[in-house]
Amino acid sequence: MLDLLPIGAACFGIPQYLPQILKLRRTGDTAGVSWSWATLTSINNAAWFCYFMASGYWTAGLPATAASTLAGIVSVMLVRRGARNGRALGWICGWVAMLVTAAILGGRIGLGTLLAAASIIQVTPSLWTAYRTARPTGISAGTWALVLGELSCWFVFGLSKADARLVTLGATGVVASLLMLARIRQAGVPSKCQPAA
Repeated sequence: MLDLLPIGAACFGIPQYLPQILKLRRTGDTAGVSWSWATLTSINNAAWFCYFMASGYWTAGLPATAASTLAGIVSVMLVRRGARNGRALGWICGWVAMLVTAAILGGRIGLGTLLAAASIIQVTPSLWTAYRTARPTGISAGTWALVLGELSCWFVFGLSKADARLVTLGATGVVASLLMLARIRQAGVPSKCQPAA
């Protein structure tokens, strides 16, 4: 049964950025949505794809590809709405260089070790932006609920395979998702079912 968790992760992971894309397209509201988070998510998921393929986790390739592509779309949409963080661009380029170096010098283990830290680097801008924005009305609760579902699966799967990299990814993602959903609720951001006041 535990070997089916990557399929569960795929079911949550493939569509997870669609709610954010649809909300941005519908409202144009970027309040609380981090461009750095979307960009790092796209980059890190491309690197996770490489790690999954090198580890033989074939079913993980599809959600990693979907997350990389759709988070990239969110990043582009945010740039078009003027939400790009110019100060973060240099740091992001440096991060890409570190990922490439880790893969070249350390192979799968080197890349995976760096990717364990990537989950913390990836979610920090989203939390920072959401908690510093007075009313983060642009954040999609649907996206963060799907992130919670996907990374819960990876956390349990990582535990079952004794894969510390996947455990770190899952644990970080679960905590970040819960914090983001709490922030959305605390800020009183209306859901799709609730009319705005």
